[in-house]
Amino acid sequence: MTNEKKRLPSFLTAVILILLPVVAAIVCLGIGRYSLSVNETVDILFSGFTDKAVDKTGYTVIFSVRLPRIILAAVVGAGLSCAGAAFQGLFSNPLATPDTLGVASGASFGAVLALLIGGGLISVQLSALAFGLLSCFITYSLSRRNGKNSIVMIVLAGMVISAVFEALVSLLKYIADPEEELPVITYWLMGSMSRATYNNLIMGVPFILVGTIVIYALRWRLNILSLNDDEASSLGMNVQIMRIVFIAAASMITASCVSMCGQVGWMGLLVPHIARMIGGNNNRSVIPISAGAGAFLMIVMDTFARSATSAEIPISILTAIIGAPVFIILLRKTGGSWT
Repeated sequence: MTNEKKRLPSFLTAVILILLPVVAAIVCLGIGRYSLSVNETVDILFSGFTDKAVDKTGYTVIFSVRLPRIILAAVVGAGLSCAGAAFQGLFSNPLATPDTLGVASGASFGAVLALLIGGGLISVQLSALAFGLLSCFITYSLSRRNGKNSIVMIVLAGMVISAVFEALVSLLKYIADPEEELPVITYWLMGSMSRATYNNLIMGVPFILVGTIVIYALRWRLNILSLNDDEASSLGMNVQIMRIVFIAAASMITASCVSMCGQVGWMGLLVPHIARMIGGNNNRSVIPISAGAGAFLMIVMDTFARSATSAEIPISILTAIIGAPVFIILLRKTGGSWT
């Protein structure tokens, strides 16, 4: 019999998962060099529906600077966490991450290439997205053997493609101007939400939302895909097609996230483990918990990154500094057990 921990999240858990990112967003909108109280933030957010006078400077700060950044942080956190959970369930590997198929490395190469030739933010975003999806296509094509793709071949091909694109990124950094181009490239690769604008969100967020919705809608099928191919096929599932759907959705999420804010590590690895501690190993619970927890954690970490010091801390540095110790604590608490 399934124990209570492995059942679907209760109504209270679902409400908390929805409210946590919302509450964090409202609080974090007021944090920064220009501080605002929660009441002031709420008044500004709903000023269009009331006649109450609000601080014009605070209005500009929230709607022009912080709100697009908060939205990006929430969407990226939820998307990467869902992608990581999907890959871990699909490959039955607790160490699988959104970059398992080399998507993040490919997207990074595309972004660096656009930066090197002097492209604007839109060009960087389009190039990163294109090369991220291209790397996924190459990985899946290389892993195909006798008309089928095995999990082992997909993972191995992903490692190879990831290494190739990382080498290409290093090559571009080597030939970049060390005084002007190299610092821009290096800072971009460290990850930051500072480039968030409404135009960038309109271009990138739909890909993340579509991929996340697909994974959420089909999350129960991950439980079947965790079985071997013969067992999954005997239950009436087209393993190859379903595998392609999950890989495409998770890769689209990862490529779009990298295209908007650079590389953000640990979210896709750490958050799914936290989700399993809360809701058990049933992917019907893991996916929504990962999305809610990922959005909450990314909002909080990005707020700390932009407000802790006078100079913004790159988000990948912060996620690694916080994620690594937390992951070690989780390992010691679970004893390395995953299933």
